[in-house]
Amino acid sequence: MAKTTRATQFLDKAGVAYTTATYDSDPNAERIGLQAAEAIGEHPSRVLKTLMAELDGKPVCVVVPSDKEVSMKKLASAFGVKSAAMMKPANAEKLTGFVVGGISPFGQKRQVPTAIEISSMDEPLVYMNGGQRGLQVRLSPQDALKALGAIAAPLTA
Repeated sequence: MAKTTRATQFLDKAGVAYTTATYDSDPNAERIGLQAAEAIGEHPSRVLKTLMAELDGKPVCVVVPSDKEVSMKKLASAFGVKSAAMMKPANAEKLTGFVVGGISPFGQKRQVPTAIEISSMDEPLVYMNGGQRGLQVRLSPQDALKALGAIAAPLTA
């Protein structure tokens, strides 16, 4: 497994301090984020999953704890739009350049507006996908917020 990905290159270029954690990804896992949390021995609230959605038809990246679900109403409200819907997996892969299960908020082919669940800001360190299945980056949520130019908002149901 490569430990250098577009995601880690993005973090390096942004000067963000991080470490990596690798694990055996289970392609048949029902909930990839929860499987990652279990595999690296972390509480699911500290292992964040990256989801791609559409707000009034425009792409957005959403980062929430792996044990939570995104509220489409809260997501739309966070960006001041009327409607939100999850992006189809094939469209997410095409837009980000990452495969589902390996989508990172960092180093996407096209950077889109990003929102991170506000409760994640209370954690000293969190894990986010490092750009491929089985690779997580551990970093400060504030550093991630700043590097992505993201917003922190209540996003979960």
